[in-house]
Amino acid sequence: MLNRIVLIGRLTKDPELRYTPNGVAVTNFTLAVERNFKNAQGEKETDFIPCVVYRQLAELCANYLDKGKLASVDGRLQIRTYNDNNGQKHWITEVVAENVQFLSPKGSGDGKPAHTSNGTHYGHEVNLDDEIPF
Repeated sequence: MLNRIVLIGRLTKDPELRYTPNGVAVTNFTLAVERNFKNAQGEKETDFIPCVVYRQLAELCANYLDKGKLASVDGRLQIRTYNDNNGQKHWITEVVAENVQFLSPKGSGDGKPAHTSNGTHYGHEVNLDDEIPF
């Protein structure tokens, strides 16, 4: 059996860090991921995908990711249910991230593309002189 999902998108808001009663770090964020095709009106649509990260990676995501930053998430799809106070069943679908890569240059987050040192326009610049947070 295989349950694997890989996403690249932008955070819709700052990540939310919390701790379980046992002290395990948990961070939640939502990725906005553009579809590769256009709808009937000729516009690209976007999916908003909830992600959850645990332990040390959760703390790194909370410290280094912000709204608008580009990130790659590699993990598994999880579907769980719970009953609310009225007894109504709710379904939650989310990605449990096992690996998160920070794709925006340090200090960015405005969603604007970067330029390389030779002036060529690419999606985002990677500055190898910056410290890597992990």
